[in-house]
Amino acid sequence: GAGAMAAALSRVPEVEIDGGGVFKYVLVRVRAADGPGKDVVRGHGWAEYHADLFERTAEELAQQGLVCECLGGGRVSHRPEERKIHVYGYSVGFGQADHAVTTEKLKAKYPDYEITWADEGY
Repeated sequence: GAGAMAAALSRVPEVEIDGGGVFKYVLVRVRAADGPGKDVVRGHGWAEYHADLFERTAEELAQQGLVCECLGGGRVSHRPEERKIHVYGYSVGFGQADHAVTTEKLKAKYPDYEITWADEGY
């Protein structure tokens, strides 16, 4: 029921990104059926296209009864040795994610990092 859905939603990590490098990311709204949603960040170097990231995420979460909608994409430059993350760019297919939202979520996961974003760049 709704309780189980809410529990499944609460278990979805807000941020999953690679430990370093430059890679594409997507901002995804995850919802339980008819329920509230939350936005999550997924960024990985294996993805050639933003759609690859979104489809993998949607498939995994569909198994838990959760519905996904892609809010846009961009790129992440993650430099762990400098404790810096920069969010920029856009997705041709999904449009540009709200990098400000992404940045806030990254700050929550990496509180000791300097995290910046810019609208320009690809």
